[in-house]
Amino acid sequence: METKTGMAQGAVDGYLMADFPWYGLDEAFTGRRWLTTVGTNANGTVEYGSTGHGDEPTLKADPADPEALRFAVVVTVAHRPLRQSADGTGVLEATSVSSAAWLAGSGLLSATWPTHMDRSLRQDWMDQQTAAAWELADDLGGPGWSTLTLPVDGTPTPFHYRESEYGWVMAGSANGVHLGAYGRGMSAYGLALAVIKDITAYAD
Repeated sequence: METKTGMAQGAVDGYLMADFPWYGLDEAFTGRRWLTTVGTNANGTVEYGSTGHGDEPTLKADPADPEALRFAVVVTVAHRPLRQSADGTGVLEATSVSSAAWLAGSGLLSATWPTHMDRSLRQDWMDQQTAAAWELADDLGGPGWSTLTLPVDGTPTPFHYRESEYGWVMAGSANGVHLGAYGRGMSAYGLALAVIKDITAYAD
């Protein structure tokens, strides 16, 4: 079994391979910081990853209890144009704010889905909610979203923002990357984002 230290080191290694900056909450946040795993394309290039703040989500927590989990996760997505696939047989879609919104929405879903639901209904619920998250991410100008402006590296930056019974999701762009975020138990309105100077601090 891999040790926690080994897991943390493995996670941070992926982040160190990225050719774009990572974002997290700024230094005003003094709580625990942690990493998920990075996402790569077919040739191993790092495309996105998430930095966590506060409680690390666990399905053992009761999603109906707003105090059971208190976290904010920031998703950084590399700005990639339309480009050739690794095998040269096709093209990869360009990344966009919708990409960040989808990753944030699906991240919230995976962290807060109702584990007490009857087993026979869980997959249908997950399928329905996943489809809804994708549709919302693909319609950022629609009625499902409002606008929230937060500091990013000290600059006021507009985000698409929505709330649900499970938490909140937002997405925007800054400095050559697309940014998403999701959370619950921590208000999005008081957050500020900044480039992470030392990603290894998240692996402690």
